Amino acid sequence: MLKLWRWYRNCLAVHPVKTQMISSGFLWGLGDIGAQTVTHSTLRKQHQLTQQEDKELKINWKRVAITSTFGFAYDGPVGHYWYEYLDYYIRVRLQLQPKSFKFVTAKVAADGLLCGPLDLLIFFSYMGFASGKSMDQVKEDVKKDFLPALLVEAGVWPFVQVANFRFVPVRYQLLYVNFFCLLDSTFLSWIEQQADAPWKKWFAPIVTLEDQKGQA
Repeated sequence: MLKLWRWYRNCLAVHPVKTQMISSGFLWGLGDIGAQTVTHSTLRKQHQLTQQEDKELKINWKRVAITSTFGFAYDGPVGHYWYEYLDYYIRVRLQLQPKSFKFVTAKVAADGLLCGPLDLLIFFSYMGFASGKSMDQVKEDVKKDFLPALLVEAGVWPFVQVANFRFVPVRYQLLYVNFFCLLDSTFLSWIEQQADAPWKKWFAPIVTLEDQKGQA
């Protein structure tokens, strides 16, 4: 394990962006396999599978490849430059003391208000288009999936990022986040697979209210 860590650190030092892209792609793909496993187990408990489907889990490898591509092409490179630039801007431009309360709070706020919602919007849009859905279908899916995911993640990620920005060096911050992204990608993929799950109707009044405000 120690040798693997040394090898990873060496790769990160020599090829930082490439290393982040490969590790992100791997973890996002692994997360989607986890989401398919959770979905299959849930449906089996609810007796919503046919007898043949209930016997074994068949991984949708096309979907795994699509999700892995998101991690490789978007999350890896964007995450790398985001953490580098965020640290530079707050430390140099705003001149806040590193690891201070204001420094960490500013980073958590920027990450939660800017990067978080944008990542969710791009993820759900990408998954829809990559799956062959039309523009109208993608819009409807984003309406159903975006708000539940945003609210759940808003209750988890700030705590993750406080520890990240307070204790983890900048070069390893995406690696730290990637470990949690293994769970996060499982969660997001699971939400995306839920289609018209009953619990999503809890958020319908909020979405409807936002649509009415937009039309007004």
